[in-house]
Amino acid sequence: MEFKIGIDSVEIERIQKSVEKDSFVKRVFGSRELEELKNRNMPAQSAAACFCAKEAFSKAIGTGVNGFNLNEVETLHDEKGKPYLVFSGEAKKIVDENGFLFDISITHTDIVATAIVIAFKD
Repeated sequence: MEFKIGIDSVEIERIQKSVEKDSFVKRVFGSRELEELKNRNMPAQSAAACFCAKEAFSKAIGTGVNGFNLNEVETLHDEKGKPYLVFSGEAKKIVDENGFLFDISITHTDIVATAIVIAFKD
């Protein structure tokens, strides 16, 4: 089995300021992800965790944020609150071409959000 890991952390205050700009929100968040965030009144720590997940994904696949747009990688949550990644556009093509599955864990304090993404395949 092959594994790759990506991790990212960000200061929540930085993202809180950024989400006040429509251009940032449109560039970073996918429509389903944004809907989830808005349904929870756009908490800065959750937006920061979603941002970290995108960065951690890019590190796990080894490309950095190249060849896809950030809003093509969405962090959604199942009925129990467990996060999972959904891909569209060029990000989906990259995922499909490489054959990886992904697991994600996110956390935050009052100051910092962190995400770890594990890419794996047989």
